[in-house]
Amino acid sequence: MPDSRVNSWVDSAERIGADLHLELSGPGGRRAALTGALREAVRSGRLAPGARLPPYRSLAADLGVARNTVADAYAELVAEGWLTARQGSGTRVAERAEPLRPRARVPKKLPPRVRGTRHDLRQGTPDASAFPRAAWLASYRRALQQAPNEAFGPGDPAGRRELREALAEYLARARGVRTEPGRIVICSGFAHAVGLLFGGGVLRGPLAVEAYGLSFHRKLLTAAGVRTVPLPLDDDGARVDRLGRERAVLLTPAHQFPTGGPLHPERRAAVVDWARARDGVVLEDDYDGEFRYDRKPVGAVQGLDPERVIHIGSVSKSLSPALRLGWMVLPERYVDGVLAAKGDREAWASVLDQLSLADFLASGSYDRHVRRMRQRYRSRRDRLVAALAEHAPHIAVTGVAAGLHAVLRLPPGTERSAVKAAARHGIALDGLAGFRHPATDMEPREGLVVGYATPSEAEYGPALEALCRVLPG
Repeated sequence: MPDSRVNSWVDSAERIGADLHLELSGPGGRRAALTGALREAVRSGRLAPGARLPPYRSLAADLGVARNTVADAYAELVAEGWLTARQGSGTRVAERAEPLRPRARVPKKLPPRVRGTRHDLRQGTPDASAFPRAAWLASYRRALQQAPNEAFGPGDPAGRRELREALAEYLARARGVRTEPGRIVICSGFAHAVGLLFGGGVLRGPLAVEAYGLSFHRKLLTAAGVRTVPLPLDDDGARVDRLGRERAVLLTPAHQFPTGGPLHPERRAAVVDWARARDGVVLEDDYDGEFRYDRKPVGAVQGLDPERVIHIGSVSKSLSPALRLGWMVLPERYVDGVLAAKGDREAWASVLDQLSLADFLASGSYDRHVRRMRQRYRSRRDRLVAALAEHAPHIAVTGVAAGLHAVLRLPPGTERSAVKAAARHGIALDGLAGFRHPATDMEPREGLVVGYATPSEAEYGPALEALCRVLPG
């Protein structure tokens, strides 16, 4: 074993219990190196006062040195007062051997939007306190117990067959998607899906996008070398009649993000006709399609033409973004290209999480959870509307009753001051301006994007009260 770096595992039931890294190097031979390494370990606090050191024989075997070398090093440190040795108690670090105190760390400055936040009304996340822990644990246990041995090998880049079969059944039943397991590829979410499609060369730009959307997605596409062309929005959704020579368009047809309106049925049909005529493709971001409160959720555009629409979904809104589980439902012509872009290893979601989600879907737990959260979020939105009607009747909630956020329309020229006022009072939320495509010629809209799903039940009431106090007018 080389002298320069040796790992010694010190087994102590009382004070150590972790790896002890000793540097045996420098002049003076192994005894001097060992003495210095132990002294440094005590001085730095890695060996705490009272910690038991291993017997001579075991440490000598670990380090590849003579037993007498360890005994002599221990004896020297006992004489210096670093260690104590008593019959029946072994060799320990002396209680008076005080380690160096670590220097006080200067805390890093947090981003202004997070520092001092008392009420988190940012869009994009579900109520973390509502994650179905017991039901998910039951599915995880069943998945782990029933998983075949081959599930712990390299696996299939398309994802586990069990999950793709469960998704094919669920998406057909709940979202009107027409597919089969062989056309579903599991990914870690929307960003991963877009990276595979454009970064992997499966699709090329320019890409038409809605004039309001996540800037994160635009940055992701720009990094992949894709130019985005904004489509204006009106009360019927994206103006798909403004599509030009693009070969692909990205839409949020069930619930436009963030403005909140669905794509009109005539435009849903029109964008599919455009894709057929141009030999193009529609990317359907179905980010919160299960959550419609005023009527039954509208079906997926993919159902109109499975060969012209790529349906992208995930559990980030319905369960948790922490699971990092999503899917693409692909036209047949894109499956091989996406799998090639994904590669044979590494860029995959956890197999155990995939198997757990498959069980969660098949057992009905997912449906029960979605129904429960649909009721909770509908109540949250109703409370928001009622609070505005009482305290700020001049401010309306726009869009349909759906999703995990709402847009509060503001009087012209008040959005920036409203966002700043919210921040001063510890309320984290977004203004519409941050979602506007920089190249759009659409007239700007002013409003606040309020995520009513993010707070816990206990936190939501105080958050609403604080919000109403800072609204303009």
